[in-house]
Amino acid sequence: MKRLMSMLALVPGLLFGAGAAQAQIEALGSTDFETSGAPEAHQAFLRGLLLLHSFEYEDAAEAFREAERLEPDFAMAYWGEAMTYNHPLWAQQDRDAAREALGRLAPTPEARAEKAPTAREQAYLRAVEILYGEGDKRSRDFAYAEAMRRLHEAYPDDLDAAAFYALAILGTSHDGRDFRTYMRAAAVAEEVFARNPNHPGAAHYLIHSFDDPIHAPLGLRAARAYSKIAPAAAHALHMPSHIFLALGMWDDVTAMNEASWDAAYARAARKNLPVDARNYHALWWLDYGYLQQGRYEDARRTLAVMKEDTQASGSRRTRTHLARMRAHHIVEMRQWNGDAAALVVDVSGLGLSTVAGDRFATGMSAVGRGDLAAARAVLAEMRAARERRPETEGYARGAHAADVMEYELAALIRKAEGQTDEALALMDRATAEEDAMPFDFGPPDVVKPSHELYGEILLAADRPEAARAQFETSLDRTPRRALSLLGLARAAEAMADAEAAERAYRDLARVWRRADEGVFERASVKRMEPVGDR
Repeated sequence: MKRLMSMLALVPGLLFGAGAAQAQIEALGSTDFETSGAPEAHQAFLRGLLLLHSFEYEDAAEAFREAERLEPDFAMAYWGEAMTYNHPLWAQQDRDAAREALGRLAPTPEARAEKAPTAREQAYLRAVEILYGEGDKRSRDFAYAEAMRRLHEAYPDDLDAAAFYALAILGTSHDGRDFRTYMRAAAVAEEVFARNPNHPGAAHYLIHSFDDPIHAPLGLRAARAYSKIAPAAAHALHMPSHIFLALGMWDDVTAMNEASWDAAYARAARKNLPVDARNYHALWWLDYGYLQQGRYEDARRTLAVMKEDTQASGSRRTRTHLARMRAHHIVEMRQWNGDAAALVVDVSGLGLSTVAGDRFATGMSAVGRGDLAAARAVLAEMRAARERRPETEGYARGAHAADVMEYELAALIRKAEGQTDEALALMDRATAEEDAMPFDFGPPDVVKPSHELYGEILLAADRPEAARAQFETSLDRTPRRALSLLGLARAAEAMADAEAAERAYRDLARVWRRADEGVFERASVKRMEPVGDR
């Protein structure tokens, strides 16, 4: 009964009066995870568990520590806190913090197991000991996934064991998106979702399994459900946009990320947290969505927020998001003398693809202004940075993205110099490099998708048929991307294919239905001019 009441307290609408208001605040989904904890400690544990499934790691850790305070020998509370220090899909793990949390339960794995009174709880503890045990992270991730498989098979009615097993499978995909791995995870999460459609982990992990342009239609059901399952979790409000972005559903992308940003902003204000506690991931995706919609004034406001918070913080996190947003502003609006082009971001110590995107956008704006000397200087910086890369990063996704953007900038410079054949040869290399990269989610690491740029260069060279093929390929990888639709329409128009041109322009009009005044009209001319004002 105490477990049932704990579960119902977290399901919106099932309690009345003052309890109903509290239930709405605690709208995190539902599960029935049996533990040996006393009722009050079990309630705190359950809240932490649901937050954990939504990657609200800090708040989950608070809830688990509250369960520890209420019942100092509650073994699963310490398991839960340790789990908050592993972020498998972000390739992050704080092993020291996790071991410290477990050490507060008892000093050794054997002593900790003795604190768990049931075989099932002991199995969870054994699994987390493997996750934070000896060896490198890669081997531990695979061993942990195997431990969770055994736990799931031993307790088939434990939906959380299944959900964490699905997440553990996703956590083994160290070398980028591997469809076989992701579909294995999806198969496990689907069973959980079918048995409990209000389980936050099931919906969450399904979205991650399907958030690429090929599989995204399979994730729509979970995407539509997740924000309703856990509206109190800012990350749950953001996650549906992984599917929506992969399908080019820009109105849904912006709506979800507006809600996620507002929720995280309110949480930070409520808890009096520093600016770095705000959800810049959602703000970045929101900004990219606005740019695709042609809502440039709204995008400028998001960039201004990011700039202000970066000035207040100066952290790696804020600078990373400011650099990414600035690069997308330059590429999408093509305002070579605009505010974004003039903005200087300190990119020291940031990731390869972030730095390369910032440099590429700076070089692209220089080409657009006709300042080829400045563009060549940026290209030299990018080449020098490649030479300084450690060998271990040579095949990382960020390195591939950096190489693509280096080829792209070189191609733009060659085109501006009148060396079209050399520019096209460089774009052959850029597209081949990007095609070798696995599909991923979110705003593209290659801030100017290479097939889109190739199409624009071919169109300028009066080769519309070849350009059309490039734009179509770009739209396969980045569905309903505005500038690829615009390029496709212009290529079809140049080929005198009025029907195809009309289809592309109609789709672009739908994408830009909320665009700033005049954006679509200025774009719907045959010449490849900047979408925005110079």
